Amino acid sequence: QVQLVESGGGLVQAGGSLRLSCAASGRTFSAYAMGWFRQAPGKEREFVAAINRSGGITYDVDSVKGRFTMSRNNAKNTVYLQMNSLKPEDTAVYLCAADSQGYGSRWTYEYEYWGQGTQVTVSS
Repeated sequence: QVQLVESGGGLVQAGGSLRLSCAASGRTFSAYAMGWFRQAPGKEREFVAAINRSGGITYDVDSVKGRFTMSRNNAKNTVYLQMNSLKPEDTAVYLCAADSQGYGSRWTYEYEYWGQGTQVTVSS
């Protein structure tokens, strides 16, 4: 069983920054791919970034356009999402997810475990 807990969300003004964390309990954390997704009211869950079991990172260019950076600390069983130059359209619940296959795809169905999410609200 893998449990994921996100933290670091909050209310910020446009142009500000937030650093999200996702702490995982899994004993095989280092072999899992980890993904960040977001979901705004009335919209589909959207891929943000993922890191595979080898440390390779992919981003969704259309959604983050180089403003976000994902990282991983296996010693702490934690992944991070540094978000800079935030825009009101970034407002969403941000969720982390784990994939035991370790591929780090953009598809939600590939991920077995999900956190509860953390709210990010960007005001104009």
